[in-house]
Amino acid sequence: MDGSEPGLDTPAAVLSGAPMDLQARTVRIYRPAKTATQSGNWHGHQWRMDWDVLSKGHRWENPLMGWQSSADFMQGTHLNFKSKDDAINFANKQGYEYFVQEPNERKMVPKAYATQFVYSAKRLKEVRTK
Repeated sequence: MDGSEPGLDTPAAVLSGAPMDLQARTVRIYRPAKTATQSGNWHGHQWRMDWDVLSKGHRWENPLMGWQSSADFMQGTHLNFKSKDDAINFANKQGYEYFVQEPNERKMVPKAYATQFVYSAKRLKEVRTK
């Protein structure tokens, strides 16, 4: 997409002078999963957009520490949005190709404290500490 295509709107990336490498990238729009070590779900309301990793990766091993280095300047970058529609509108405005990864919804099973004390005809469970 170089701005010469017919259409009503010119993508913002063409007008901004962003490099063609950035314009040709595909972005992923998704809602991050809840952190496994926390019980709250505060960060689960935002939608995130990040760029796919390049196929060749342009990676090399740092000779000093042995860490993996990369020439991909968008690899560690992500943007947060309030809604999925905001992220899609931003991707369209910038001229990015995108795909939306829908989140898996949590299934809440209703539980009651009283069910622990309901009589059952089975043998009692014996709990030992040692």
